Amino acid sequence: MIKKFTTYLILAAIIFLFSCTDKFDPNLDVMPTGGTGNIGDTVYVQLSPDWTGFNEPKDMIIGKDNFLYIADTENDRVVMMDISGAVIGSINIKKPVAIEQDYRLNLIVCGKYDYTKDGITTTFGAVYKLNLFEVDHDITAAVPKLILPDTTKLSDLSRPSRQYTGVCVFADNSYYIGRTGPSNSSAISPDNAIMHYQVLKDSIGNRYDSFKEILPRFEPLGTGIRSTNEISSLTSFNFPTRDFIVTLETNSFKSQWLQFVRTADFEGYETRIEVGREFMLPNKFGKPEDAAVDNANNIYIADSQKDSVFIFNSFGDELQSFGGSELFDSPHAVAFFDKTLYVLDTKNDRIVRFILSTEIE
Repeated sequence: MIKKFTTYLILAAIIFLFSCTDKFDPNLDVMPTGGTGNIGDTVYVQLSPDWTGFNEPKDMIIGKDNFLYIADTENDRVVMMDISGAVIGSINIKKPVAIEQDYRLNLIVCGKYDYTKDGITTTFGAVYKLNLFEVDHDITAAVPKLILPDTTKLSDLSRPSRQYTGVCVFADNSYYIGRTGPSNSSAISPDNAIMHYQVLKDSIGNRYDSFKEILPRFEPLGTGIRSTNEISSLTSFNFPTRDFIVTLETNSFKSQWLQFVRTADFEGYETRIEVGREFMLPNKFGKPEDAAVDNANNIYIADSQKDSVFIFNSFGDELQSFGGSELFDSPHAVAFFDKTLYVLDTKNDRIVRFILSTEIE
């Protein structure tokens, strides 16, 4: 039933999207950088209307089920929409900032959690999991399961300054959580870290989330490759691999494609794109907040400081970048689906959509 419904929505949305486009002035809204600018004679064309009704949303994905999920941060909710822009439903979660969906259609959400003991309430960074399958995809009926903090562990309840800022999932439904915080002297568990969770089964077949490790060989205060210094997002790929893209606030290389390598002498992550490519130029980005990849492994970066979206091929060459304060105000997320680019324009409280001019007949 869901599969048929989703297929119908995709077909309806394609007709809708291509029937309402507004081409904007490329001299105003297309911002070439590094001499690349447009791709040949093509530009990105803005679709109408914008999707509004949010309050400083911080993240957005197009899920494995082809629905949009928006972390509507200041409205304390996660919103579910179809690709025509209709709101399907929402669920209350305090200050959501990052969201992802696994291959069993569970949502994983980073936000906040209020813990009360002896009449005193403390707010912690938190990670929730929502099982949409067991409620027939009715997000309003889903029950958020608290993954972090673990309220049975004193170590978790003693660190309210720890925040969870990014999440990505892999083909086996394991996932990484990006964590930030001020305490980074520990060699075992610094606040700035990437946490690896796996999904296991108990003796009667029930699935549960299990913490496996803090990813090794990452520098919590580093400014180079394999750093976890103030992670702003994690993004995995659309094929079976353990590669991911990390964006960081404090680093010379603020966006990195990290490739998982296993040899006789080494097992871990190395940079996939070599330093010196446009994607890997020092201080190329101002404050990258999110990354997305399409099926050709082109990379899209939302930069809130530069009010722009940067686009690169899989080799790290810049294809096109556009935006500026006339178009965006602190974009925090980007997604790509069915030839359409979605940008979460955070301070303007909206989602803006674009297609390449070559896709318009």
